[in-house]
Amino acid sequence: MRTGVVVLALATLASSSVETGRERRATEIRVQVAGASLYARTIGHGPDVIVLHGGPDFDQAYLLPDLDRLQDSFHLVYYDQRARGRSAAHVRGEDVTLASELDDLDRVREHFHLQAPVLLGHSWGAVLALEYALRHPAHVSRLILMNPAPASVDDLAMFRKAYLDALGPDMDRQREILETPAYKEGVPDAVAARYRIHFEHALARPADYEKLMATMKAGFVRQGKAGILEARAAEERLMRDTWSVPGYDLLPKLQALRIPTLVITGNRDFIPVDTAAHIAQAIPGATLTTLDNCGHFAYLECPGSVRTAVTAFFRRAR
Repeated sequence: MRTGVVVLALATLASSSVETGRERRATEIRVQVAGASLYARTIGHGPDVIVLHGGPDFDQAYLLPDLDRLQDSFHLVYYDQRARGRSAAHVRGEDVTLASELDDLDRVREHFHLQAPVLLGHSWGAVLALEYALRHPAHVSRLILMNPAPASVDDLAMFRKAYLDALGPDMDRQREILETPAYKEGVPDAVAARYRIHFEHALARPADYEKLMATMKAGFVRQGKAGILEARAAEERLMRDTWSVPGYDLLPKLQALRIPTLVITGNRDFIPVDTAAHIAQAIPGATLTTLDNCGHFAYLECPGSVRTAVTAFFRRAR
């Protein structure tokens, strides 16, 4: 999930698809944007959905293959955000800004000739989706905000308190890892150890937690120290543009949105349910769905319930 250098065969736009029998697999594409080349991946058929990954120091890999279950109903367009994953080459993480993120998203939309796609944002990706929708409402047909990160500094403070309360003494272990030379240098094992603690209370079931941790560790190893550090720098820069801004609060602005919106959270999410509720309450007509026995990775932990919620949402939004 961090910045690894995986260069596809062509330096310009390239695409490839793999098919097994009659089942179509993902198509990989490079999307050229100002100062960067973004790795994108598409799969499926149906309404167009641009998927915005979380982190913001991760890439799309942690969503896979589980979110691909929707490919039979939707055309999913994933991309690694600038300076993360396979969108890392020749990009400095410290140069990533909220403005560049929004420009990149708009360029991805234009590249695939999508007038008004659905935006599906997970965690931090939900904040990015909201920031984009506020600026370009005509280019968004629907919003699906899955396990959204806080949209205000007040909700961020609420999350931090809940997070610290849940971790208890384990927060001291995490702080120890954060101060080690290995973590500061981006050594994959140290980073993976930190995230094992970070997400310790984020999922409802141990099996799902172990599956996610294995996926994440493989991603850290794949990307290596340099990639991890660039992704970390991008995260720090984006925090300065959002949650670190005094009084940062999207909630009053969301009152102006007239975009059908589904907010999905879990009653075992380590981000308090009130965070998602506040977003849903702020957007006129938004639907809030809280899944039982489900944590922060609803697409992985509760795929059937997610599909049911999304299908019902599209029927209502016609």
